[in-house]
Amino acid sequence: MLDKTGIAKRIAKEIKDGYYVNLGIGIPTLVANYIPEHIDVVLQSENGLLGMGPFPFEGEEDPDVINAGKQTITMLPGSAVFDSAMSFGMIRSKKVNLTILGAMEVSENGDIANWKIPGKMVKGMGGAMDLVASAENIIVAMQHVNKAGESKLLPNCTLPLTGVNCVKKIVTELAVLDVLPEGGFKLLERAPGVSVEEIIKATAGKLIIEGEIPEMMI
Repeated sequence: MLDKTGIAKRIAKEIKDGYYVNLGIGIPTLVANYIPEHIDVVLQSENGLLGMGPFPFEGEEDPDVINAGKQTITMLPGSAVFDSAMSFGMIRSKKVNLTILGAMEVSENGDIANWKIPGKMVKGMGGAMDLVASAENIIVAMQHVNKAGESKLLPNCTLPLTGVNCVKKIVTELAVLDVLPEGGFKLLERAPGVSVEEIIKATAGKLIIEGEIPEMMI
């Protein structure tokens, strides 16, 4: 199965030339390190930056240059810095082609829960609700099961929702799956060394399997 870096590498293959892409907190931030050199994309950080680059090397960090998760980042030539009002104006007016988010749960009809576990302290919603309400293409980077081994791909989310019927694709440590418009997780690829049977066992929601499922290429 994949580690977090492997998930990020696989998602990077979904980014197309000319895209404007928003990277959420967690695994999605790693995607910036693995965008193919021949692909020209602009990464947006919702705290007010267009032109985000990969993470800096140790010793080259600038504490004033951070992403929405407060991690130090780099800025590429031609990048622009602006306020949150401008940033969310871009998001709400659908200028972002692709949003990559982490999630605690995703339902088989594309609902996402990624901001709160009842009874636990949270910093707030952040920009997640604006992103899922405005983005036309959302890919989720997440673990297939929780620490107790329970599936996070469910018939219905049990945690407070961030957005409804919005997730298009999911990449986990086990698989790549499409969320179908009519409902259900369609299995597209399996992680190296992972069997279809393992994915079936780890998926609580409706899983659709058609034909031979290829092993993903990283």
